[in-house]
Amino acid sequence: MPAKAEDTLERLKEQGFARIAIANEPPFTAVNPDGTVSGAGPDVARAVFAKLGVKDVVASISEYGAMIPGLQAGRHDAVTAGLFMKPERCNAVAYSEPILCDAEAFLVKKGNPKGFKSYADIAKDAKATIGAPGGGTEERLALEAGVPRDRVIVVPDGQSGLKMLQDGRIDVYSLPVLSINDLVKKANDPNLEVVAPVVGAPVYCDGAAFRKDDTALRDAFDKELAAMKQSGEFAKIIEPYGFSAEAAMSTTREKLCSAAK
Repeated sequence: MPAKAEDTLERLKEQGFARIAIANEPPFTAVNPDGTVSGAGPDVARAVFAKLGVKDVVASISEYGAMIPGLQAGRHDAVTAGLFMKPERCNAVAYSEPILCDAEAFLVKKGNPKGFKSYADIAKDAKATIGAPGGGTEERLALEAGVPRDRVIVVPDGQSGLKMLQDGRIDVYSLPVLSINDLVKKANDPNLEVVAPVVGAPVYCDGAAFRKDDTALRDAFDKELAAMKQSGEFAKIIEPYGFSAEAAMSTTREKLCSAAK
């Protein structure tokens, strides 16, 4: 194992914090008005790192597509942002065991006027447009279902997606179920409707993502995470956000990373 991997945890202990990439997509991640960071992902990371002797986490907001390159370039020490495990991502980073699991959802106008239940439904409608985070799972699922690139609109954040849907600039906005529910709750707009789960879309889990040469740090993180799952502390952190601890404990990194693309 490279010496660097062993050294990373010592370096983080010395500097007193770990730099994490997040997406500001509640309830996975959230930036509070005072600049502090919360959400289920950062809260778990903060608790695990504290047990490893790293006092705090410092977050920077990143688009999903930029998270892994930023991690590889050394701008982040870990990604804790609802970056769901996929074989291609597992080849690029060293994931922890599963932390947050979720399904996909659509946000549409009240009554779901076009009757969309799947990404394939959107592909079949020659004029329909779908908004999704750049480099995220939803963008990829839409493209794989046959939605042409020019009808998949990259949306920078939840508020922008909500506004674009309300203004009629997109027909559907797609995010994980919990993220959509959080957005709708805050919007308090009776003219919106949630379609969930999206038919044919898999259930995903994320994990904390580390550089490939930081497996020693990942393994240390996993050890504390497993102890927290066992003690019930893990459930106490994520379940108030609406996530299921049981879902995360019912699968493994190995299963998720070997899943069909």
